[in-house]
Amino acid sequence: MSAPRPELPTLPVTFRPTLTRVVLLSVGLAMFLVITVVALMLERLNPGERASFVFVAALFFGVLALLSRPRVAADDTGVTVVNLTRTRRLAWEEILRVNLRSGDPWVFLDLSDGTSLPALGIQPGLAKEQAIRDARALRSLAEARGAGGDDTPAGG
Repeated sequence: MSAPRPELPTLPVTFRPTLTRVVLLSVGLAMFLVITVVALMLERLNPGERASFVFVAALFFGVLALLSRPRVAADDTGVTVVNLTRTRRLAWEEILRVNLRSGDPWVFLDLSDGTSLPALGIQPGLAKEQAIRDARALRSLAEARGAGGDDTPAGG
């Protein structure tokens, strides 16, 4: 028996791992502040050493901010998949299937050119049920607007 079809979300819609994003940015900010405060409190450090501490703290924050970047944005004309370092725009017709199988770290989009594109913006890591709802919503949009089908599990 198949899962009930979700109501199509109103476009435009953006899917992102909100809890993961909050955790990454919070930890990044806390690390930056702690390292910077320690650098300023250590009296033995010269200005260059202090600056290097702050630089390393900013680098850590930058890496965590990069990890919080993924999202999947859908609008009337297609989908924009933003992963860690790359962004790809897809027309609805290019998306054949939206997959989130049990154990997958994120959604995979099967494309009309025979390739599969990971969409890190929908990942079950810290919020499994939300990721399943988002995957189903994206699948429904792809089916309604393009060629779509899917292998999204009914319960996870």
